[in-house]
Amino acid sequence: MIRFFDFLFSLLGLIILSPLLILLGIIIFFENGSPLFKQYRVGYNQKLFLLIKFRTLPINTKFAATHLVSNLSITKLGFFLRHTKFDEFPQLLNVLLGHMSLVGPRPCLPTQRTLIIERKKRGIFKVRPGMTGLAQLCSIDMSTPKFLAKTELKMIKKMNVYYYFYYILKTFFLVLKK
Repeated sequence: MIRFFDFLFSLLGLIILSPLLILLGIIIFFENGSPLFKQYRVGYNQKLFLLIKFRTLPINTKFAATHLVSNLSITKLGFFLRHTKFDEFPQLLNVLLGHMSLVGPRPCLPTQRTLIIERKKRGIFKVRPGMTGLAQLCSIDMSTPKFLAKTELKMIKKMNVYYYFYYILKTFFLVLKK
């Protein structure tokens, strides 16, 4: 049932938001030269997939986890995109393709070994990674791998259609509040 909602909402989101996505892509292109950032992440069953986001860092920035990147590296438009979460809208394509869900654990980098070990211990990779979830709503980043994995497990154990919509709506209102 959740996969059906993922497909439906990501398709509708891409259609409805396409004018905004195109406009942001053009603006980012003129600011930065390349509007999209693509990076391999660890997903469902520990399979790698290519995550798509709007670029918020200069093209030549070294790949690293978000919590390890200096705020000085973020472009002017990148601050706005990250604050409003608009940088993540291209991930709707990842959701549509089945690489991700709207709700789930954030996909990690293949180099985040400690986090991968903690997630593997708890079976986190048995679900699709998501654009939002309990850890994001609680502002838990990947710098605390064990705590993050435990929080994600709490979410996964309770996950059903009710919590799916709860996390989506809570994220929506949190972004509006900002």
